[in-house]
Amino acid sequence: MSEKIEKISFEGALKELESIVQKLESGQVKLEEAVSAYEKGVQMQKICEEKLKEAQMKVEKLILDKEGKPTGKEPLDAVEG
Repeated sequence: MSEKIEKISFEGALKELESIVQKLESGQVKLEEAVSAYEKGVQMQKICEEKLKEAQMKVEKLILDKEGKPTGKEPLDAVEG
């Protein structure tokens, strides 16, 4: 992936993905252009998934039992009292 694509925001990638889907659904593109758009769409989808996973990891942490096995999740910034 190019550096420009790697630095795109979640919102930017989602907007680009929506644009690609509309373009492909219109059926008004040549096959070669459709394949290229599809490939870019896959990249945008992966970026969206990565950004969402990063965000989720920032707001949640796993709760582990005495043996170190996950038993649940809690907000990352939870104050124990």
